[in-house]
Amino acid sequence: MEILSSYNLIIEASIIVILSFWFNGISKKTNIPSVLMLIVLGIILQFVLRYFVPEKLDLSGGLEILGIVGLIMIVLEAALELELKREKLVPILKSTAIALIGLVGSAWVAALILHQFVPGMNMQAAWLYATPLSILSSAIIIPSVSSLEENKKEFHIYESTFSDIMGIMMFYFLVGRLNPAEDAGVAGFAGNLVLTVVIALVASYAIILIFQRIKSQAKQFLLIAVLLLLYAIGKKMHLSSLIIILIFGLVIANVKLFFPGKTAIFLENEKIKQIYHELHIITLETAFIVRTFFFVIFGMTIVISSLFSLSVALISLLIIASIYAIRFVVLRVFIGKDILPQLFIAPRGLITVLLFYAIPKEAQIAGFESGILLFVIIATSLVMTWAMIKDKRKMGTMLDEIEEEMEARNEAEDVLRERENVLDASTDNEILEVSDTKEALKTSEMEHGREDTTTEEDQTKFPEQES
Repeated sequence: MEILSSYNLIIEASIIVILSFWFNGISKKTNIPSVLMLIVLGIILQFVLRYFVPEKLDLSGGLEILGIVGLIMIVLEAALELELKREKLVPILKSTAIALIGLVGSAWVAALILHQFVPGMNMQAAWLYATPLSILSSAIIIPSVSSLEENKKEFHIYESTFSDIMGIMMFYFLVGRLNPAEDAGVAGFAGNLVLTVVIALVASYAIILIFQRIKSQAKQFLLIAVLLLLYAIGKKMHLSSLIIILIFGLVIANVKLFFPGKTAIFLENEKIKQIYHELHIITLETAFIVRTFFFVIFGMTIVISSLFSLSVALISLLIIASIYAIRFVVLRVFIGKDILPQLFIAPRGLITVLLFYAIPKEAQIAGFESGILLFVIIATSLVMTWAMIKDKRKMGTMLDEIEEEMEARNEAEDVLRERENVLDASTDNEILEVSDTKEALKTSEMEHGREDTTTEEDQTKFPEQES
C-alpha cells in the first residue's frame, strides 16, 4: 500500500494534471479528444494499481462526486460564454430543437435495441439505460470545436449544453415514473420546471446584488460553494437543479439584459465585470481539473474484458448507427446541406457515465454489459476525431488554394505593373523625342528667321553696295 501513501498520492495527482495539460496541447494539434487520452491513462493506471494493490478499490463514490462537480462547472463555463442577443434568438431556438429531437429520437431507438437484445430488459428500464447513451457530451464538444467557424462553434456550444440539461431532466423524469405513487406526470413535471426557473432567477439576482458588495478578494470559491449548495438542495427537492446553474451563468454574463433601464442603478458595473472575469477563470480551471480526474478514474473502473464480447459490439454498433442516422435527418431538416462536420460531432462522455451510475437499483438489469457504455463513448469520440481532422485538412487545403490564388494574382499584378512601367517609359521617351523635335524645329525656324532679318537689314543699310 506504499503506492497509496500521502506523498505518493500527491506525486501521482500532480503527474496526472501535468499529463492532462500536455494531452490538451496534443488535442489542439491533432483534434484527438483529450478525454480519450485520459481514459487510456486510467486503463493503464488500472493495471499498474492491480500489480501493487491486489485487492479491488471501490472508486464509484469518488467518481459520482467528481461527475456532479464537473457537470456543474462545465454547464456554468458554457453559460458564461453565451450572449443573449436578438440576433442570437434563432440560432438558440434551432439548436434547442435539434438537441431535443435528437435526444428523444436517439433514446427511443436505443431503447428498442436494448429491449430487443439485452436479456431481461423491459421497456421502462430500456428507456432509462438509453437516455444516458443519447446525451451529447459538452465536456468533450466545447473544448474540441474551438477551431471551427464561429457559427458552427456557437451551434455546438448551444446544442451540447441544452442536450446535457434536457437529457438530465428527461432521465430524472423517467426515474420518477418508476414509483407511481410519487409520479406527478407531465403536468407535475412542467410545474417543477417553472418553479425551478423562478427559484433560479430569484437566486441569481440575490447572489449578484449581495456579492458585488462583498469587499473581500477571496470570494469566488464562496460563490461556487453557494451554487453547489443550491444545486444539492434543488436535487433534494426534486428540482431540475442544472437549470439553476445555467440561468445564473446567463444572468451574470448578460447583466445589461437582466437589469434593463432604471434597474441598472442597482449594479456596480466594475465589480460585476470583475466577478464575471474571475468566475470565468476559476470555472475554466476547476472544470479542467475535475474533468481530468473524472475520466482517469472512469478508465480505472472499466472492465476491459467486456469490450471483446460479440453481443456488446453488436448492440453498440446498432446504437451508434442509429445516433448518426437520426442526427443526419434532423440536421438536414433544420440546417440544410452544410452539415459537415456537425453530423459527426456527437460524442458521449461525462453525462453518460454519471447518469449510468445514477440508475436506481430497482431498475438495474444484470444482463446489461457496461462495455456498451465504453464502446459507445470511445467510438463516437473517434468518429468526431476523424471528422475534425478531415475538416482541418479541408480548411488547410482551402487556405492553400487561397494562398496560391493570391500568389498568382500578385504575380499577374506585378507583370501588369511592369508592362505599365515599360509603356509609361516608352511614352515618356516618345514625348521627349517629340518635344526635342519641336524644340529643334523651333530653334531652326528662329535661326532661319534671324538670318532672313539680317539680310533685309543689310540690304536696307547698304543699298548702294548692291547697286
